This record gives sequence, C-alpha cells and structure tokens, in this order.
Amino acid sequence: MARSTTGGIIGKSNKASFGKDTVTSTTSTGCVSLQSGTTIIKTALVAGGGGGGGPAGGPGNMGGGGGAGGFRNIEINASGTVPVTVGGGGATTTIGVDSSIVGCGVTYTSDGGGSGGNNSVGGDGGSGGGGANSPATCGGSGNTPPVSPPQGNDGGDGIGSAPSYGGGGGGGSGAVGQDAAGPKAGDGGAGTDVSPDYGNIGPTCSVFAGGGGGGANAGQTVGCGGTGGGGAGSNCGSVGTAGTTNTGSGGGGSGYPGADGGAGGPGIVVVKELNKASGVWSMQSQFQNQTAGTWPATTFVTAAGGNATVTCGDYKTHIFTASGPFNVTETASSSPTNIVDYIVVAAGAGGSAKQGGGGGAGGFRMSNALGLPSPTTSPLANASGLPVSVQDYTVTVGGGGSGSPSTTPTPRSGGGNDSVFSSITSAGGGEAGGGNNCGSPLRSGLAGGSGGGSSWGDDAYNPPSLGTVPGGAGDTPDVTPNQGNPGGASGIGCYAYGGGGGGAGSAGGSPAPSTSAGGDGSYIADGFVGPTAPSYGTPGPVGSTRYFAGGGAGRSRAGTAPTQVGGFGGGGDTGGGGCSGTTNTGGGGGGSNDTGCGGTGGPGIVMIRYKYQ
Repeated sequence: MARSTTGGIIGKSNKASFGKDTVTSTTSTGCVSLQSGTTIIKTALVAGGGGGGGPAGGPGNMGGGGGAGGFRNIEINASGTVPVTVGGGGATTTIGVDSSIVGCGVTYTSDGGGSGGNNSVGGDGGSGGGGANSPATCGGSGNTPPVSPPQGNDGGDGIGSAPSYGGGGGGGSGAVGQDAAGPKAGDGGAGTDVSPDYGNIGPTCSVFAGGGGGGANAGQTVGCGGTGGGGAGSNCGSVGTAGTTNTGSGGGGSGYPGADGGAGGPGIVVVKELNKASGVWSMQSQFQNQTAGTWPATTFVTAAGGNATVTCGDYKTHIFTASGPFNVTETASSSPTNIVDYIVVAAGAGGSAKQGGGGGAGGFRMSNALGLPSPTTSPLANASGLPVSVQDYTVTVGGGGSGSPSTTPTPRSGGGNDSVFSSITSAGGGEAGGGNNCGSPLRSGLAGGSGGGSSWGDDAYNPPSLGTVPGGAGDTPDVTPNQGNPGGASGIGCYAYGGGGGGAGSAGGSPAPSTSAGGDGSYIADGFVGPTAPSYGTPGPVGSTRYFAGGGAGRSRAGTAPTQVGGFGGGGDTGGGGCSGTTNTGGGGGGSNDTGCGGTGGPGIVMIRYKYQ
C-alpha cells in the first residue's frame, strides 16, 4: 500500500495536495503560479494599513494612530495561477487599501486599516484607527466588515482633558489599540506572528499588522507603534512615523503644533502550498474495514457525466448544457462527504409579439451545503444538498419556449420546459400573453417557474375600461425556497406596454407608465464553477457571481416609449423582433413590436458540485 506524506495508511480514493510546503511572499499585485500538484493552500492575507491622523491643526489637537490592515490566515482551495491584489497603505488620515486572493473563482478579501482620527473619531476598517483628542473621541471599529475569525481589532480612544492631550493607538491584528491616558498617547495594538505557519519572512521577523501609535502634546509621551511594524506617533510638529513597508501596519498620529500623520504600510500576501492528504486511517480502522470486507475504504464521491467537468481544489463540478446521465460509481463512507450541491435552472418561455409580454424565466433552484461564502451565494440557496448513491441519474435540461408569431390576434408564446436532477425539478417559465387580442383571455401571461408578462391593452382595440391584466404567477408549483416571481401586468392607452417576464430574483416590470423590464435573475458564486465561471450565466450587480433565470422584457407600443431590457441572468431585450434569452441561462425571451416575432426562451442548465478528495 502507498503511504501518505502525512503518515498512516491510505486507501485507493485518498487524494492529496502535493504542494511541498512551498512558501511564496507577494508584495505587489499580480499572480502566484502554483505547482502542478497543489490543490490546497494556506494564505496570510494582509491589507494596507491606515494613515495616522493629521495635520493636527491648532493647539491641543493630536491625531490618532492608523489602524492595521485586515489580517486573515486561512486555508483555501486553489490551483494553477492565482490572482493576488496587494493593498497600498493609506496617506495621512486615509484608510488603507484592501488585499485579496482568488482561489477557484472565489475572492477572499482583507480590508484596509481605518484612518487615525483628526479632530474626529478613528476610522473603521480591518483594524480601527485611534481617536483624536479634540474633542476626546472614540477609536474606530475593527473587523469591518465582519469576517470569522476576526481580521482585526478596535482602535483606542483619544483624551482631551487638560493638561493631558493625546490620540488613541490604532488597532492591531493581535490586540486593540491602547487608549490615551495621563501624559501619554495610546500605543498601537500588537500584530500577529505567522512564523509557526510560514517560517521567518518579511521585514519584521514574521510579525504583521501592528497598529500606529497616537500623537501627543508638546512635552508629553507619544504612543509607540504596535509590534509588526506600527509607526510611532509624534509631537513638536514632527510627522508621524510611517508603518513599515509590506507589513500592513498603521501609521503614527501627529501632535501639536501640527504635521501630517505617518502613512500606513502597504500589505503583503503570503502563500504556502500545502502537503495535505484528504484522508488517513489508523491501523484499527484498516483492520475493522478489512474484517467487514470494505477495505480499502472509499472516502469521497466518484462520478462522471455532463458536457463539461471542472476540477477546482477539492471539488468537482459537472455541467450539463444538454440532457444526459450523471453516473455515480463510488460513494463516500461518511455522510457529510456523500452530499452534492446542485443548481437546476429550467428553460425560459418565449416572448410574445404585437407589443406582447416578456417570457417568464425558468425556475431557479440551488443548494449550498458545501459552504461557498456569502454574499456571493444566492439568498435562494437551500442549505441542504442531496445525498447520492451508486446509480445512474438522469439529468434533464429544459429547452426554451418559442416566441409568438406576428399575427393578429397573437397567440401566447411557448412555455419553457422543466429541468430535473434527482428529486429536484425546476419548472419552465410561464408563457407571455399575446398582443392585439381585443379583450381575449389570451392577453394574460401564464404561471411557471417565473410568470409570463401579460400583453398590452391598446385603446384602439381594448378600451381603457378593460383595464390591465395581471402577469402570470411565479413559483408554480410552490417550492421552498421560491423558484421564481410573477410576471408584470399589461398597460393600456398611451402606455400600452406588455409586462416584463418574472425572474428568479424579482418580479417582471409592470407599465403605465413605469417599466416593462424583465425581472432580474439570481446568482451563484464563481467558485461553484471555478475558473470557467465566465463561460456560464451572465454578470450582474453582485460581484464574483454569475446570474441565471432573468425575465424577458415586455414590448412597448412603437413610438411611445424606449426599448425595454431583459433582467440580469439572460433575459431577452425587446427589439424589432424580441431578443432571445441567453443560451443555458433559463432567461425569458423578449417581446416584439408590430412586425417582429417574440424572442425564444433560453435553454436551462444543471450543475452538480461535490467534494472529490
């Protein structure tokens, strides 16, 4: 039998990251190229430190020390070439700049340090800046925005009671900034020693992210910088000491009679390519499994199928852009690793013609049992994935609905078709109502994963007394979390729009005289798909994500309103003919004007993600 690099007997499915514990320090933005065997890394991610408070101004105004940049020491999945951003230090009274690393499509960020107060409270940040003395002000909050474990600490408070005046110390990654007290300004909070993980690196013997010291009154004691490179405060018109370069430490605050605070130190990103086996069994476990006839044990899911398979770190994602089998050939020996996450998006409905409604988006259903981070994971995600067994699963990817022809009266568009994986079915998008139907029930959009938009009520055909027609209902059939939203209602008279198709994230627009835009879709984290994320879905408002299931836009009457737009996630725009929903997004087709046909709905997509090592 083979033996693990970490010791113990390993089974045939035991995989490892063979990073050889190689350490790389990066002091400027760029990329880190990992070795071919690396799938897991540990990274010390240090943002730029905040600048110290200053210029201090008139007598008695002492600046707070700059907060250290956020410090995170985390283990992530990564392989190949890894993009890295190293944040710069803040100038006087300016926050530091974030540092980040991208592993398997997921962005991890440490936030810049808060600025030292200058006649003000200390700034919030990775660690908070120290408060100024005039008036006596509070230090800024650390770990802002919050992450777990915390990336930093609060800054110290300033003091403004005669005869003692001084700024508070900036927070450090390892301790809070000290409050100013008596004749002394506050010291910066201590940094963090990373030598147990990375050895001796950097300019401060492997200690990073110390807070800057507070500035003091003339003749009084300045605050010392925190260990790890924090700059000391100043007095007597001297500039505060800058945080040490590439430590992410805060700059020192300035003191009477006035000067700039010290600049924060730029950050650093340290990467260690891990030697790490995914499973190690004791001799007792080996004997028990051998006796039971189950040795060597299978630790993780093994599967095949799909139009593409992406491997990223410890995870694989099978991507189905057309129907086919998902073949599970081995299952995991423990329940937590015998779970798969999924995204199942049904096809969008077509758009309608003759100022018709937009097609409803296909239903959007997904899970996040394997812990991709917020806020890049949809609020619609189910926290529970699906257990799998050794068998062939049939995956169905729904085809898009057809657009309505340009005839009078106009029929409804074709509805989208369902997508299915295991027990999860996402419903096809609801049909859009047809235009120019003189009061006919065909004006109304129909229910679906997301509902179709209803058609216009032109005053030449349908008197205003007929009123508007509601759009089709979404989330039909009802599931939890919801798979979609309703389509938009129609307009009448001068605002004779067709309503927008509903999207997974919001309802379709209803006119008279608002908008007939398609409802926005919802999203998955880039990490669900790994480095190939840009090949699937569309961009949207939430960064580091891909959007699916946007509603098609309803069409306005020619000459009365501008072209409408489909929702994020592949919804088709309106045009001379309605634009089709984007392929494999489940987006609804856009409605058309008097002469063109409605756009075709976008086909759906299914993705299945699991831990394979």
